[in-house]
Amino acid sequence: MSKGVSGFSKWSKSEKISWIADKYFADPKEGVKIIERYWHSDTAVQQLHDEFIENTITNYYLPLGVAPNFLIDGQMLTIPMAIEESSVVAAASKAAKFWLERGGFQTEILKTIKSGQVHFTYSGEKQELQSYFDTIKPLLKSSIADITASMEKRGGGLLSIELVNKTDQLAHYYQIHATFETVDAMGANFINSCLEKLASVFKENWSMHNESYALEHPIDIVMSILSNYVPDCLVRASVSCPVAELTVKGMSAEEFADKFCRAVRIAEVEPYRAVTHNKGIMNGVDAVVLATGNDFRAVEAGVHAYASRSGQYSSLTHAKVENGQFTFWMDIPLALGTVGGLTQLHPLVRLALEMLQNPNARQLMSITAVAGLAQNFGAIGSLVTTGIQQGHMKMHLLNIANQLGANEHEKRQLVDHFKTDTVTPNTVHTVLQSLRNTNQ
Repeated sequence: MSKGVSGFSKWSKSEKISWIADKYFADPKEGVKIIERYWHSDTAVQQLHDEFIENTITNYYLPLGVAPNFLIDGQMLTIPMAIEESSVVAAASKAAKFWLERGGFQTEILKTIKSGQVHFTYSGEKQELQSYFDTIKPLLKSSIADITASMEKRGGGLLSIELVNKTDQLAHYYQIHATFETVDAMGANFINSCLEKLASVFKENWSMHNESYALEHPIDIVMSILSNYVPDCLVRASVSCPVAELTVKGMSAEEFADKFCRAVRIAEVEPYRAVTHNKGIMNGVDAVVLATGNDFRAVEAGVHAYASRSGQYSSLTHAKVENGQFTFWMDIPLALGTVGGLTQLHPLVRLALEMLQNPNARQLMSITAVAGLAQNFGAIGSLVTTGIQQGHMKMHLLNIANQLGANEHEKRQLVDHFKTDTVTPNTVHTVLQSLRNTNQ
């Protein structure tokens, strides 16, 4: 039986790197060189990065790009996007320019409510538990006053608490379901602190409510945690213009509108297509969420749960033509913050938010939703006209060239060659070899 490493977290950074290099790298010296190459030259900045997470050995860089020309609710913005995938920033920029000349993007914040649950088990009479909850509800609310005070000053706080009976789904399972307004904070720590206090007070006072009954039928707290499913923290983003203004190369405006709407309808009814369709939306959403220091994993989980709320996974976006007017829109749940977390710690996050004119959380919801809608518009537009690969592989050309070790002169020659030809890894390899033979 293999023996694990002991006390690893207490080792110095250099000790961790040496151990990893010796144990896992074919060339330990080269591995260490690569790790150190990605350290920040400013030791203060590097220390800041080291302290974001545990057992840090280096930095993993993603490109930070910008997509200009976004007109959102009458405001011109350039959107920062942190992402590694080719063509995402280009597609968003192209869609932004297209809609800039057609009135831009419109958004509406539909709701900003977040929730969390105290999950517990109880085997006694349901009426007895409900009676206890109704009695203690005022105390539950007052018990978290010290936690909610500063949030309430900013216009947020606890909105509601209710007892939820889930015994039809799982034996003896109940919840205290709480809703919150967290204003400009994403609010995870705030919500979790409130829930843990609610759970403690709820359990401790149960024995005082009816001591003998409580001993026979105890309340067992399983866990207290916020939910990343936020169907009541919702933003709508949309674009609209007369069909006649949907001018695209090689296709009439009417045909483009018809094909576009059919493509969206397919994603509404076919889960195999919907997953890829929504992944394209999240290319734009995640890139902004990352650039602004928010939790893209929480956003992803919540969005995909929302896309499945009917019982079948479906498209987040919708499109229609009515009375000669084309409309493309999306409702998307986004729990985002502009205070707390990395927003005050990471220098690039601060710059990204400054680039966006220092938005509040509601404005950031709108901007992020628009990035997703723009990305989806660009993807569907390509799919129903030239196909997705032509534009994507053009953007991917430099990645292929770098993998093949092309120098700067060779890259320029490859770009010129593939202005008209289709890009594939094999064709790039063949053309590069031909160029090298010619250049010798």
